[in-house]
Amino acid sequence: MRVVHQASPWRSLINPNGQLDTSALVGPLQDLFAKVSAPQLSLTDAYRWQLPLVEALVHYELPAWRISQIISDHNAWLYRQSIALSLNEMRAQAWGEPPADYCVLMLGSAARYESLLGPDQDNALIIGDYPDARHVEIDGYFQALGERFTQRLNEAGIPLCGGHVMARWPMWRKRISEWRRQLEIWSAERQVKRVQQTNILLDFSPVAGNTALAAQLSEGISLTLPPASLFMSEMAVLLNELPVALDCFGRLASSPHLHAPHSDAINLKQQGLLPLISAARLLCVRYRLKEIGTRERLMALYHAANALTKEQSDMLVAAFERLQQRLLDQQRFNKAQGEAADGWVDIRRLREDERLLLKFDLQQIKRFVAIAKA
Repeated sequence: MRVVHQASPWRSLINPNGQLDTSALVGPLQDLFAKVSAPQLSLTDAYRWQLPLVEALVHYELPAWRISQIISDHNAWLYRQSIALSLNEMRAQAWGEPPADYCVLMLGSAARYESLLGPDQDNALIIGDYPDARHVEIDGYFQALGERFTQRLNEAGIPLCGGHVMARWPMWRKRISEWRRQLEIWSAERQVKRVQQTNILLDFSPVAGNTALAAQLSEGISLTLPPASLFMSEMAVLLNELPVALDCFGRLASSPHLHAPHSDAINLKQQGLLPLISAARLLCVRYRLKEIGTRERLMALYHAANALTKEQSDMLVAAFERLQQRLLDQQRFNKAQGEAADGWVDIRRLREDERLLLKFDLQQIKRFVAIAKA
């Protein structure tokens, strides 16, 4: 059933007497805030109110890209809380204070502040340089920290990464000098796996600890990757692994290898958002731009690098925002039905004009990917 009309809460801001009436406007959030500010709120309870928060924000007619930023802000807070609780627990167990500088990074959509419903964990850890003789002591401390805060997030409702992209694993927990060396190794040859691992690292945002370490990593990326021509070439070739959801006739269609749940489903995350995100990331690395969010990257590619025209940048930003809206709407529908919030969108739920606009957006993304590959 489609709701044909819903009164805007903003229409109640001015009462019939011409006076400002904020009580009617803030009502939907007051009960939520009362629960959120309750003493001794657990991480699980804090994560549980994320869906009601989204529904309240939808009531206020916020677009999906704004809502995704707020979800991401909340996820970042959950990260900081889980890290703080883990550090306090370690102090109580005589581990002491962190033995070196450190910075916890969120990776992926959380780092781009583009989280929607149902994210898993992607994170990493930078440790300040220390003597090799202290490796067992210092790395052991941060391994314990990584295991504890990721387990707390898992218990709260943000599951562990199935691909093991987490600070609890040595691959994603290194000294800053080791991260620089890792980038040199990954970019030295044209190997698919190394490019894929680098792509994961490129979308990062510091969430706890010394942010200067994250700045050093960003500088290392700018110095190391753009000159690595074979690596950059393979990065472009990998865009072929993310075809948009259009068939050879330009019709909406899901790739067979994705195993769609039914014939009218397309994976809008895998075949819409990810090609756009990946192409924007590639071009920003090529032009040494340090923006992380996709909207910011698309705008910087016009303003800072002149790699896109203003029209191209504007259209791609609009396409990105509409795809996020489609996906969030579907995820909210799924949640209401007791189903998982995933990347699939049922195009049977779209009006004809919405299908046409989706097809138009995917066509713009396909052209953009071609620009990035050139």
